[in-house]
Amino acid sequence: MFSEPSYLAARMVAETIETHFADHLAAARLLGETDLATACSSNIIEAVIDVAFWASLRREEGHSVSISMAVLQPEQAGKPLVFGQRLRLTPYNLVKLAPAVEQPGIHLGIWHENDELYIWGTTHSVPGICFVLEVVEPGLLVIKHRRLAGFGKFVNIAVLQGDQIKVLDEKSMGIAECPALHASLMNMALPSFMGETFNILLQLSSAMRLHRRGGLVLIVPRNTEGWKDSIVHPIKYEVTPPYTVIADLMLHTEQERNKFEWQESLLQALDIIGGFTAVDGATVITQQYDLLAFGAKIARAATSIPVEQVIITEPVSGVQATRIHPAQNGGTRHLAAAQFVHDQHDSVALVASQDGQFTVFAWSEKLQMVHAHRIDVLLM
Repeated sequence: MFSEPSYLAARMVAETIETHFADHLAAARLLGETDLATACSSNIIEAVIDVAFWASLRREEGHSVSISMAVLQPEQAGKPLVFGQRLRLTPYNLVKLAPAVEQPGIHLGIWHENDELYIWGTTHSVPGICFVLEVVEPGLLVIKHRRLAGFGKFVNIAVLQGDQIKVLDEKSMGIAECPALHASLMNMALPSFMGETFNILLQLSSAMRLHRRGGLVLIVPRNTEGWKDSIVHPIKYEVTPPYTVIADLMLHTEQERNKFEWQESLLQALDIIGGFTAVDGATVITQQYDLLAFGAKIARAATSIPVEQVIITEPVSGVQATRIHPAQNGGTRHLAAAQFVHDQHDSVALVASQDGQFTVFAWSEKLQMVHAHRIDVLLM
């Protein structure tokens, strides 16, 4: 029998997670997809979350647990590493195995039999819409699944941090009651508006977070100079000619994009741009992902006024939009990003904070103000 869970958040979120996976698996089957995971019941989901949470609070030789777990049978995992003797899924066993599987892309394989959860081995490969739980840090868990296309970052479903539960609202992004805000989100190229296709800005956002120094990216129209009115001159690190590797790669055919070599080239180019965001100042790219400059200093345009208010939203169920002064949303990067978008309505700004917060800024034409959309829950 499954142990009685003692982490209350696991019980509160389990049925919602079960419904999410059931709906997505059903939709995928209607599309003719075959490489799909087996659905998990709420009691299994609850038990896995409970064990992972208590394991996350332990330390092994002074190190916190960082681990990814996938609920699937060995035969669903491609070429798995299978233990000679399966292990009970307990906090103790997770902590002991964590050092061996902390590298990205490795999952502990979890399955159940006769009302008992066990660890059967490890895998790099999981089927589509497979329940995956990642322990990020003590008390912080992320529930996700693999994209059907198999390329790009996993899709986050919920984030649990202690007693705080954030279930992603993938349909309305948390703002169904406000069409004006929904319209401004359409300008942000967010994951929920890209279906299951590879999202370049999502991968760039992840690359910006890797160096943990924070960063600011300005996305401007190609073949225009208006954005320079909001930049201090001279621009110290201008890229001449622009770095167009990503734009060139996007010209390839769909068949070429499915090849491993193309995917690796794209990720490498994104990592290069993500690395430049660690330099103090803003990194400037076009809407076609050409790199124009980095380390640029933002200044209020001569014909503009200081931005006084922004509206903040988050793609989480039950979270309400709020209007605040941009300085209340973060530090100087957030204020600079809000001012830039306030001055350059055809631009978008991405801000990564050192604490992991990530915000996308865009102009809301209907509300005539800057819309700041926090997407950290999509990137963990």
